[in-house]
Amino acid sequence: MASASTARHGAPGDQGPRVRRSRGPLDPRLVRRGSATRWFLVASVAVGCVNAALTLAQAWLVAHAIAGVFATRTLDGVGTAAAMLAAVFVGKAALGWAGDWLAQRASAAVKSQLRRDIVTARLARPLDAGAASGGLITLVTQGLDALDGYYAKYLPQLVLAVTVPLIIGVAILTADLTSAIIVALTLPLIPVFMALVGWTTEARTQKRWRVQTRLANHFADLVAGLPTLQVFGRARAQLEGLRRTQSAHRAETMATLRLSFLSALVLELLSTLSVALVAVTIGFRVVAGDLDLATALFVLVLAPEAYLPVRQVGAHYHDAADGTAAAASAFALIEGADQDGGSGHRPSPAPAPDRAGSASLVAVRDLGHTYPGADDPAVAGVTFDVTPGAFVVLTGPSGGGKTTVLNALLGFLEPTAGSVLVDGHRLDATTLPAWRRRVAYVGQNPGMVNGDVAGNVRLGFPAATDDQVRDALRDAGAPELAPDHSVGDDGEGLSSGERRRVATARALLRIRLGGADVLLLDEPTAGLDSGAEIALLDTLRSSGVTAVVVSHRRRVIERADAVVRIEPADPREDVR
Repeated sequence: MASASTARHGAPGDQGPRVRRSRGPLDPRLVRRGSATRWFLVASVAVGCVNAALTLAQAWLVAHAIAGVFATRTLDGVGTAAAMLAAVFVGKAALGWAGDWLAQRASAAVKSQLRRDIVTARLARPLDAGAASGGLITLVTQGLDALDGYYAKYLPQLVLAVTVPLIIGVAILTADLTSAIIVALTLPLIPVFMALVGWTTEARTQKRWRVQTRLANHFADLVAGLPTLQVFGRARAQLEGLRRTQSAHRAETMATLRLSFLSALVLELLSTLSVALVAVTIGFRVVAGDLDLATALFVLVLAPEAYLPVRQVGAHYHDAADGTAAAASAFALIEGADQDGGSGHRPSPAPAPDRAGSASLVAVRDLGHTYPGADDPAVAGVTFDVTPGAFVVLTGPSGGGKTTVLNALLGFLEPTAGSVLVDGHRLDATTLPAWRRRVAYVGQNPGMVNGDVAGNVRLGFPAATDDQVRDALRDAGAPELAPDHSVGDDGEGLSSGERRRVATARALLRIRLGGADVLLLDEPTAGLDSGAEIALLDTLRSSGVTAVVVSHRRRVIERADAVVRIEPADPREDVR
């Protein structure tokens, strides 16, 4: 039987979704998943083209104003040029504001969509080991927030790096062929060095993201297990492990910053030398009389602008690296759920429903499952039927696979062998939503929300009255629990037995008022005294609902209509 820790963190050996390497400067998955990215790219191209046109106007005004002063030795026309330059600067400022506004809107829309997709994927695969609580919280908060840098700085600059050098290059070509050739030969060197730096940065950033995720998971597990550690006097001993993880995170962060500064220095030096080469060549030609002053100044003003957008892409890549690393983790989680149909494994072909499967509400046929990364199956060869209104008990030694079978009935996992039929139809992504609407479930470690007992019970049916809540608590074996009893995060303030009884009362409300007609229970009477256990069993039997119960308790087995004994799977069997 799968343990509680397996149900929470995943199967042994499963290291979670594999994060793929970056797919270039623009991840196409961001375009497919985030519709806001598409219109943002179109708007960025428009803004970049207008900005390049304003840059040309700025260079022409500066060059001709200065050349006019030297030619006429007067300030005639300088005032007009200054006014026009002011208008150009106002236009560029307005474009900068519009670009930032577009970036924030696009980033917010994409982050919101990714967060919804992540939550949907997590709910579709509740046993996924790659979605531990600490790492998941880090991903949907700090991780995806780093996409602001991607949309506000990197992506707009990437668009400018394509549009601006092309427009400015054509302008330089029309003014001076020699300078255009120098720019054309030196400009590609920046992307080459930028790619070399980018590969190193990507690897370093992904490593830092893994360390950060490990730190978040470590801290979350430490907080969750703190009461147990305190009982055994091991709480302070965990400080050293936390310090080591924190030190590793600090070291990776500083290494990433060092790489960022060094790469910026390389790109700045390369672009500076390229502009200097253009300037020296123009200077000698002006002195020799081969180039007029207006054209020389026009090219000199434009030359740095041709290199600037490409250089800035490398500088802003570090602003986007954290966001793209988090987005890669998000896509690994989302695409894993999409490919697996929301169950964790590809479904095998469904057998035709047999007569027994059609007559039964639930029919389990030769069910087997091997968790990813495990050598031996958790369960194998399980076959049984559940008729409407039956009380079926799954029993057997610990480690036999009872909870794994229950998880398969809930659709939390797709068995690697055999099938689960509901009303004669295979339980898959198509039939699962309707099936779950019929099911009320109580696990070994039921979830609780911050509030009070009544609020947690009403999760089964929000419109339940106070009397209905009290009746459900009484029938669940917890008449002494006050509905207004305070419940903290993760059930703080309730014992494990009280949590099960509150969850059972919640399930009873879902059965009585919420339209569910099937109960799936995992050790529901654990922690109950004999009187409360008998009262709960009488309630379950008298309700007339179909119930599948995992239990070792003698009284539960005695009340069953059918008992299914699940033995540990033979490691020599191949159930894949």
